[in-house]
Amino acid sequence: MTTSGAGEGTGVKGEAENFATPHPSPFTLHPSQPVGVFGGTFDPIHFGHLRLAEEMAEAIGLERVLIIPAGQPPHRGAPRTAAVHRLEMVRRAIAGNPRFELDAREVESPHPSYTVDTLTALRAELGDRRPLWLLLGADAFLGLPTWHEWRRLFDLAHIAVAQRPGARLLQSDAMRDPLKSEALPRQVADGSAATPAGSVLLRAMTPLDISATAIRELLARRRSARYLLPDAVIDYIHQQKLYA
Repeated sequence: MTTSGAGEGTGVKGEAENFATPHPSPFTLHPSQPVGVFGGTFDPIHFGHLRLAEEMAEAIGLERVLIIPAGQPPHRGAPRTAAVHRLEMVRRAIAGNPRFELDAREVESPHPSYTVDTLTALRAELGDRRPLWLLLGADAFLGLPTWHEWRRLFDLAHIAVAQRPGARLLQSDAMRDPLKSEALPRQVADGSAATPAGSVLLRAMTPLDISATAIRELLARRRSARYLLPDAVIDYIHQQKLYA
């Protein structure tokens, strides 16, 4: 699952068993409390990712946001960094935020895991009544028709899309059919939907033009990445000599 940028991710069995986290328990939350799902390669995770998840959680009233690092995205090359390191960077980045939870299912799975499969599994765990929100960046949302069984995503979850202030994504030329005809009738003004799935919410986010690719390039040139990602993540990158 790669929801923070373009493309969709799959899960592959990796080096991450020591960082496994329990899958969400259906008994820990009231059935009406919504849960968010935010995926990405997180190579590395940075403040753009974290701020999107935080602002969406507040806007929708999410009780929990599951941060799900991708394995091998089918529409792009393999992540540069091993899963064990990407999981640990996410764990350090979200430490202290009780609403965020690391979910390692995609990198632990022995089978390819597309977003539709991940949401199907979560729906089975969390029940049919709980609102489930898939959090996407604008680029990922525009690329949705290239995803495996993409129309089924609307049956499994609501979709919340982060866009820049003033943007009108659903009315822009950037969105074309079949996505426009699927998304327009589903658009809602806020995240108060009591139904478990099927809505599309476009939400203006604080514009943070931070790129994981640019961070990797900075670090490769031995330049500072401070204030682009959490200090705990920077410390881990230096300790493990990542992106050097």
